[in-house]
Amino acid sequence: MKKIIIAVVLLLMFGYSVYEFAGPFGEEKASKEAFDVVEDQEEIGEESDATVDHSDAALVGTSVGNLAPDFTLTTAAGDTVSLSDYRGTKVMLNFWGTWCPPCRAEMPDMEKFYQEHDVEILAVNLTPTESAVTDVIEFIEDFGLSFQVLLDEELSVSSQYGIQPVPTSFMIDSHGIVQYVALGAVNYEQMVQAYRSMD
Repeated sequence: MKKIIIAVVLLLMFGYSVYEFAGPFGEEKASKEAFDVVEDQEEIGEESDATVDHSDAALVGTSVGNLAPDFTLTTAAGDTVSLSDYRGTKVMLNFWGTWCPPCRAEMPDMEKFYQEHDVEILAVNLTPTESAVTDVIEFIEDFGLSFQVLLDEELSVSSQYGIQPVPTSFMIDSHGIVQYVALGAVNYEQMVQAYRSMD
């Protein structure tokens, strides 16, 4: 039964990714949607201080203004890391798969963003959707990725964060508060804009 559920989830996520990527103006549309989400969230942030609450009393959740849910996963290199390990640092939390065209398209920009800014990137791979873990390792090598790639081997974190389309990214400030959510691929300029808005 578990394999059937994973297969259905895979099929839905793949279908959505292909639709978003290959549809009319797919790539431009995905980028625009991601940018619109950021703009909408900036407006929300201006309306209420609760959306940018930096206190320990912030509600845990995945919406703007929430304290990002903590988790612990193993990296592709075999280390164990938790999101809370990066408190005090800005974090881009990205959910992706090697089979996802928009995910592949944004990875070079993510690497550039990581190299040029004081930010940690945690790229959470939806591992059961891959043919094998070796696909992830080869992807990291082929793209020359130097940021942390985490293996969500039971899709527990993806479920915790309610991931549907991939890629999905969360920009989390140094206090652990979600500041932006991008559904779909984001480009380098959008990453930088979100980063600077967290100052």
